[in-house]
Amino acid sequence: MRIAIDVDGGDHGAAVTLPAVASFLSTRPEAQVVLVGLESSLALIDKHIPAAVATRVSRVVATEVVGMDESPALALKNKKNSTLRLALDAVKHGDANACVSAGNTGALMATARFVLKTLPGIDRPAIASIMPAPGGNGGARHGDGGSIMLDLGANVDCTAEHLRQFAVMGAALSSALTEKARPTVGLLNIGEEDIKGNEVVKAAAELLRASDLNFVGNVEGTDVYTGRVDVIVCDGFVGNVALKSSEGIARLMTQMLREEFTRTTLSKLSAVAANGVLQRFKARLDPSTHNGATLLGLRGIVVKSHGGAEADGFAVAIERAYSEAKHDLIANLTARVAAHHAKPSTSE
Repeated sequence: MRIAIDVDGGDHGAAVTLPAVASFLSTRPEAQVVLVGLESSLALIDKHIPAAVATRVSRVVATEVVGMDESPALALKNKKNSTLRLALDAVKHGDANACVSAGNTGALMATARFVLKTLPGIDRPAIASIMPAPGGNGGARHGDGGSIMLDLGANVDCTAEHLRQFAVMGAALSSALTEKARPTVGLLNIGEEDIKGNEVVKAAAELLRASDLNFVGNVEGTDVYTGRVDVIVCDGFVGNVALKSSEGIARLMTQMLREEFTRTTLSKLSAVAANGVLQRFKARLDPSTHNGATLLGLRGIVVKSHGGAEADGFAVAIERAYSEAKHDLIANLTARVAAHHAKPSTSE
């Protein structure tokens, strides 16, 4: 199992990606990585990656990096030798089973669609991730109570058919990771009643009810973190707002707890006594624990790490790509889409 890594993508580049690779390789003795980076970054491999695991590392030298604020269209057109592009090329040519990048999300999606193409029957790829929920380790892995949610920002405007395709892909990802034959699917709406929602959502509900997916109906925003359903479907506008709002609430809760525990001498003593609980609580809310979103619907596995992730968070994203490759996600997706008689793709 070989994972291609965009070494210089994201806010921190090699300072984060190389230590993360070292951590990943130390826990996965059967795994290999292809490090795609600038020559100056690859020169740091010996500093960050121990010799004991360095034998499972191969290198690809790139001459360009796609900036976090660059236009996706211009990056696709002008930066054909970038770390992002060559990491995707490694998947296309079979030199890697999956790709992980913390780089420019728009450029990664645009380039991945161009290089890898979409699966037959899928019009648009979607960004999918696992939302934490109570139980297990807090939902850091699907199957511990967390729901897979998509789309989280790739497609702002969607048709009902797009939402149906997202549901099919989300169910396939859930089945691949948990071995559930019929994972439950919910459609994110402003109410559970069938009459609620805009016309696109209502039409999508009709399509899902007519499919052989295990569609349980509408779910509300309060269900995102309960694990009520295995898969939550929405358009990219709604999904991205929900995701970013959640990150803000997590930071707010952490800050408010800190303020209350430092307000008086007694509360400070209480904080010392509750330190173990507080540290576990913080870990469960830490975005790095849940880092890594899958670009679902491509003919190859691509995982997007948060651009500002630290080494532990980026290692989680690598592990997610490894798990999806190990469970043969693309074959599962292809079979699931074909079984649901998806219409021919118009993406190409």
